[in-house]
Amino acid sequence: MDIQNLVTQWMGAKSMEHDATTLRRSIEDKLVDFYGVLPTGEGTANFATDGHKIKIVSRLNRKVDTDKVQQIAAELGISDKLSTIFRWKAEINTTEWRAEPESIRAALSGAVTTTPGRPTFSIESL
Repeated sequence: MDIQNLVTQWMGAKSMEHDATTLRRSIEDKLVDFYGVLPTGEGTANFATDGHKIKIVSRLNRKVDTDKVQQIAAELGISDKLSTIFRWKAEINTTEWRAEPESIRAALSGAVTTTPGRPTFSIESL
């Protein structure tokens, strides 16, 4: 199989994937409207119809400004509550990690798990 054929197949599949996702989301929006599920709520709603079980799980996405929450907690004297109310997730700053001396990276590497990820692709027509 030649590269041009692979590129053409990939671009076609990517287009079909986009169209399928758009259609699926449109259908999901209609189901939400049909059953009157509030998009601003949280929880699970179950429905049964014609031999099918429909489960709609509503979620709210929350982001935390860690600096601000720590500042507010310190001002209110409730810093001790933060470790139970919030999860603190360490994330590696790859640029800074690579800039550190090998001795520091070696010492910390036992706490860092590295696994290969799936490559991402972008192919555009010229």
